[in-house]
Amino acid sequence: MSSSKLSFMKTKNITDAKNGEPDANQNKDLVRRAVEEIWNKGNYDNLRQFVSEDFVVHQSADEKIHGADGIKQFFSDLRKAFPDIRFVIEDQVAEGDRVVTHWTATGTHRGTFKGIPPTGKSLSFTAIDIYRIAKGKVVECWSKMDELGLLKQLGVITAAQ
Repeated sequence: MSSSKLSFMKTKNITDAKNGEPDANQNKDLVRRAVEEIWNKGNYDNLRQFVSEDFVVHQSADEKIHGADGIKQFFSDLRKAFPDIRFVIEDQVAEGDRVVTHWTATGTHRGTFKGIPPTGKSLSFTAIDIYRIAKGKVVECWSKMDELGLLKQLGVITAAQ
């Protein structure tokens, strides 16, 4: 048995009763439900249904978000800057305890975002997240967002820079 198979079995994920492997479809559904409930609806009271106590998001520039409180703060700040923000899952692929999600967000910049004053501009940006699921909850996420594209749309930088 390969070491990757053994690591899947040790994590006690949502499993497929037939072979003991993590159930990729249920893991994808968990992420889809979290995007709708937390990201789109802002139901922060439901966060602990989706993320573990030691949940961490790894972002660019060594930024990290820790726990349900960190995620709540992140999305609250994002929603203040883009009150009409909406996330759409474009594609998902899952295997074992990992779910890869390509998403697009659209919204209007109406509040301060990372020190950038409101521009009133409508924008669209994308990202790819890799989630690790254990015991039916997201425990870790690696997120790569098109920050350059977002900054260009906000007018903070130009194509020539």
